[in-house]
Amino acid sequence: MLPHRDAATRILISPMFSQLSDKLQDIFKDLRGHGTISESNIDEALRQVRLALLEADVDFQVAKKFIARVKEKALGEAVLRSVTPGQQIVKIFHNELTALLGGDAAPLILDTPGRILIVGLNGSGKTTSSAKLARLLKKQGHLPALIACDLQRPAAIEQLATLGKQIDVPVFTPAPNEKNVERAAAAALEWQDRQGANIDIFDTAGRQEIDEGLIAELKSLKDFLQPREILLVVDAATGQQGVSVATHFNDALQITGIILTKLDGDARGGAALSMNEVTQCPIKFAGVGEKLEQFELFVPDRLAGRILGMGDVVGLVEKAAEAVGEQEAARLQRKLRRASFDFNDFLAQFKMMRKMGPLENILGMLPGLSNVQGLSVDEKQLKRTEAIVLSMTSDERARPDILNARRRQRIARGSGNTVTEVNNLLRRFDQMRKMMKSAGKMKKMMAQMGKSGIRS
Repeated sequence: MLPHRDAATRILISPMFSQLSDKLQDIFKDLRGHGTISESNIDEALRQVRLALLEADVDFQVAKKFIARVKEKALGEAVLRSVTPGQQIVKIFHNELTALLGGDAAPLILDTPGRILIVGLNGSGKTTSSAKLARLLKKQGHLPALIACDLQRPAAIEQLATLGKQIDVPVFTPAPNEKNVERAAAAALEWQDRQGANIDIFDTAGRQEIDEGLIAELKSLKDFLQPREILLVVDAATGQQGVSVATHFNDALQITGIILTKLDGDARGGAALSMNEVTQCPIKFAGVGEKLEQFELFVPDRLAGRILGMGDVVGLVEKAAEAVGEQEAARLQRKLRRASFDFNDFLAQFKMMRKMGPLENILGMLPGLSNVQGLSVDEKQLKRTEAIVLSMTSDERARPDILNARRRQRIARGSGNTVTEVNNLLRRFDQMRKMMKSAGKMKKMMAQMGKSGIRS
């Protein structure tokens, strides 16, 4: 799937991190341009990084400590004397950004009794996240059940019941006019024994803002259920307010993890980058869209790579495996790593890509494409692109280099496009393959640095 240019829009890893991603990549591009790295140009680069983080609404103390950690490692003797110091600083920054986001992905604790308490403010996405989590667990082979414990908002109970039907997961709804949350939870546990479920997800009440009544109710429910997981749902678009909410809930309930919703939004992203550092609670899942399948395990290393323009080939392959099966996904992985895909692969993957989710998200996972200026996805353009490829012979699809002027004219006539449009497609395709090769060289270089004993 090749994007077309449009001056008004762009394809990015996520609108939330677009500005920060662009600024960081510009800073590192400048660093890599220096033949040698000195304390002065590291200081200047890190000053710009700090400003970029603050502009992205990252907590001031978080940004300050982060820059200090990066600076300490970036001024190490092994970096300053390295043949590729600019690349090594990028590696250091990637590692520290991964650590800031939480390090390793944090799995759910699903020991018996498998009870998960979902908490948060109204509007953060608790009910939808509960259903998304149930869908994910069911897909992994578990037997989840959804428990409606929001006795403040009848619409939330109806919404949970509707979502449960969509994903074919049993839903407990409390008796009409029930106002005691512990009594409702006790009834749910009796109901659950008859369902055969092994994981119960409790969707609780929220408020427009934190109040003592809400906290007291949740504490009471926690003491009664003794849940293995207490997951706080936070709207990533709320910025530093979201960090404050997370801190308050954690102090009161000792939450075990965070679900960040609306990571596909256009806020500045500082909450996502500050949350783990401030609360010391791992971000376990991320909501990346409104659809029930747009819910992902939060993997700090992958998000760090995407923010820095390195892509997320592993995540892309996982999506491909879900859409088309492991064998085809493995073939795609080999093609991406070797940057050897051709127009025959393009056609074979056309339907697959549509199954993998919004094309903007997919392209953001490709190394080198997360910060390409002026890109957008247009369904009409994609159909025109497909028509151009279908007008090629199988040999031309496999060897685009043989497409001379006469062949391009024939393809343009056969697809109902102009020669200029055919030329633009070939140019974009060539750019993508070159970017993939460059990304592969960078990963290889970073791997070699790791083997040489240089650590961050």
